[in-house]
Amino acid sequence: MPDRVPPAMMPYRPYEPPIPASAAASAFHDILAQRRSVREFSDRPVPREVIENVIRAAGTAPSGANKQPWRFVAVQDPALKREIRLAAEEEEREFYHRRASERWLTDLHPLGTDEHKEFLETAPWLVAIFKLIHTDEGGQVYYVDESVGIAAGFFLAAAHLAGLSTLTHTPSPMRFLSRILNRPPHERPYLLIPVGYPAPQCAVPDIRRKSLDEILVFDR
Repeated sequence: MPDRVPPAMMPYRPYEPPIPASAAASAFHDILAQRRSVREFSDRPVPREVIENVIRAAGTAPSGANKQPWRFVAVQDPALKREIRLAAEEEEREFYHRRASERWLTDLHPLGTDEHKEFLETAPWLVAIFKLIHTDEGGQVYYVDESVGIAAGFFLAAAHLAGLSTLTHTPSPMRFLSRILNRPPHERPYLLIPVGYPAPQCAVPDIRRKSLDEILVFDR
């Protein structure tokens, strides 16, 4: 085995919240608890700089061997958004009328979703997240789905903290995104996220989150 040069290291400067840790975590929870998936968007513009900073935050996510196997494609052009909507709705019609089981459709019913995806045109931005199956140079990547999933979570949190609304849209299959956005073969569609401000009369399903007792176990 060849000798490996020790990695370059630097001092770690941890973030120190201005309030006690418990209060900081509680405040962060209270902010994120307000986030909801939105399907009714306003056409109010969102500056490109805001989208850049949200994606910059997402890019700080940890990844396997620090390969950062993600690509964010931000779409603002109305004609391109229209093309994406038409292709997505074609897949969604197949899903709702042929592919989905009755149980799946029953579970979706409280959310009020269907094959109509007007939000793909109304939202000022669509951000398509692609996962890389190898680096741009052809190198190996590791824990791709886990890494990109974490980056997507960072993206949603950063957008919410910026006062924006989002939706995790997953028409399946999403190969049309590769074609429309002219992405290379080593990039695979992972998630499509409309980003913007909610419509003035926006309503969301009346659902609840699981309690802490339902999602947390200490030790065994």
